[in-house]
Order: sequence, then C-alpha cells, then structure tokens
Amino acid sequence: MPETDPWEYALYIPNDVRAVTVSRRTLRLILTMHGLIRLVDTAELLAAELVSNAVWHTEGPAALRVGWSAGVLRIGGWDADPGPPEPPGDPGLSEEEGRGVALVEACADLRGWQPLVRHGNRGKLVWAEVGAA
Repeated sequence: MPETDPWEYALYIPNDVRAVTVSRRTLRLILTMHGLIRLVDTAELLAAELVSNAVWHTEGPAALRVGWSAGVLRIGGWDADPGPPEPPGDPGLSEEEGRGVALVEACADLRGWQPLVRHGNRGKLVWAEVGAA
C-alpha cells in the first residue's frame, strides 16, 4: 500500500549520459520501497527524458528530484542553467531528437518548469506529475 505521508528525494549527478541509467534505477528503488510499483514504468520514462535533457542540453551538474504529496508523484530534472527549456519542436518521423517532450506530454498529467535560486545556486527544474489513481 502506498504511503500517504509526503516525501522527497534528490539525486545529484554529474553531466554524464550514464547518469540517466543511474537515475532510472534509483527511481525504481525509491518507488518500490514506497509501495508505488504501479507507477514505475511511467515514472522511469519521465525521469529518463527529464534527466537526459538536463545532461544533454547543459554543461553543469544535474539532479533527479522525486517527490510524493497528496497522491501525486512529481519527477523533476534539475540543471544549473537558469534559462527556460527549449520549446518543443515538431520532429519529423526520421528525426532522432525532439520526441522526449511529446513523450512527457503523453505520459504526465501535468508538466512545467520553474527557475530555482537556492543557497546562491541558480538553475531550473523541469518537472512532470503523475497521479496515483
């Protein structure tokens, strides 16, 4: 049975494409330990897209942020660039980039981004929410 108390985790990762796999596996473990196994597949897809964008499109460190509150799972990809994420394009069938935003839109109940300033650090969090229902 999933927990009703809110919780939050952050996994800080280097700017390395291998960190996407580490983030997905860590997320799977977190959700399993909190009794949210039914959300794992969707959550892993969302995390992979958000974290890979943070790693591919910026040069600094990144982080996976995961939180649970009031029956809603929020997954975020943080990066050190405070600028807004690139707007989604319209990828053609043969293009390899640009499909991630469409996947996030299709799988998330809500998505967005926000600039962050904390302890002198700047950056942004691009997030997606999935309800437990």
